[in-house]
Amino acid sequence: MDVREGSMTRRRFLRGVGTAAAAVSLVGGLPARAAEAPRAGGALRFGVQPRPEHVPWSDLARAFRDADELGLDSAFTFDHFMPIDGRPGPCLEGWTSLAALAAKTERIRVGVLVTGNPYRNPALLAKMSTTVDHVSNGRLILGMGAGWFEAEFNAYGFPFDTAGGRAHRLVEAVEVVKALWTQDKATYTGKYYQLKDAPFDPRPVQRPHPPLLIGGMGPKVLQPLAARHADIWHFFVKDGDPEEIKRVVTDFDALCRKAGRDPAAVEKATSLRPEDIAGKSPDDARARIRAMADAGARHFILSLSAPYDWQLLRTFAKDVVPPLRG
Repeated sequence: MDVREGSMTRRRFLRGVGTAAAAVSLVGGLPARAAEAPRAGGALRFGVQPRPEHVPWSDLARAFRDADELGLDSAFTFDHFMPIDGRPGPCLEGWTSLAALAAKTERIRVGVLVTGNPYRNPALLAKMSTTVDHVSNGRLILGMGAGWFEAEFNAYGFPFDTAGGRAHRLVEAVEVVKALWTQDKATYTGKYYQLKDAPFDPRPVQRPHPPLLIGGMGPKVLQPLAARHADIWHFFVKDGDPEEIKRVVTDFDALCRKAGRDPAAVEKATSLRPEDIAGKSPDDARARIRAMADAGARHFILSLSAPYDWQLLRTFAKDVVPPLRG
C-alpha cells in the first residue's frame, strides 16, 4: 500500500487531504471555448475534486457546473466503486459520471483523479477517454494511476498485484493508450497487454492527444514513468509542506532531465485540503498557496468531501484564486 516506496502511504495521505490523489502543457487543437490548458512553468492553475461519495447526482453535477461558472480551470471525479473514507454509503462511478459532467459544462477541463489502471484494459480506457474528449469538445485531462485501494479490489474481485506489479502494469498501459491515440493501427506486445493492428477511430479532439496526468509517488517506477510521458504529474506531500514540495519537485525534475525532457514540460499538480482554505482569511490562504507555488507546484486542486461546502468552493474561486493568477 506504499505509493511512494518510502515514508507515507496513500491511506495516510487520504486521511489528511480528503481526496483520492495518486498523481499541462497545451498539446494543440483545442476549441476556443475550452479553458486554457495548464502550462508547466507558466501561470498557476486551480481546480476542484468533489468526491462522488455520499452525495446525490444533483450535488455532483452542481459542483462541476459551479466550478465551471466560477472560472476554475479543472474539475475531477475519482475512480472508486465504494466510499474510500471507510463509511458505508453511495458512490457514483467516475467515468460514466464524467461523460455526463462533460456534457453539462462549457469551458472547464474535466478528468478522473486518477483512473485505477487495473480496473480496465487500457485499450478500453483509450476509447472511453477519447469519447469523453469528444463529448467535452476537447476538454479532457486523462488521469492514470496504478491503483491502491486493496479493500475495493477484494470486494469486487479485481486481482490485487504487488505494488511493483501494479506500477509496471501502469507503464505498459500508458504506452498502450498513447499508441492508440497517435497511430492509425497500433501493435503492442507487452507482458501484460497486447494489441494487434488495432484501429482507433475517431481520434481525440486534442492533438496529438489529450493532456496525460500521471499520479503517484513511487520513485522507482511511477515517477520515472511520469517524467517520460506525463503532461501533468500529480504528487502529494504531508500537510503540503513547502520544503518537502521543493525537495520532491527537485528530485522529479532530475528524472525529467535524465529522460531527456525539459522539466518545465511537466506541470506539477497537488491537492489542497478543505482546511487549507476554510477558517482562514483569503490573504492567509493565498500565502500558503504562494509558498507551495514558490516550491514548484503549479496546479492546485481543492478536495471537497460530502456534504459539499458550497461557500468554501465560492470563496476559493472568487476570493482566493484571482490574485494568484499571473
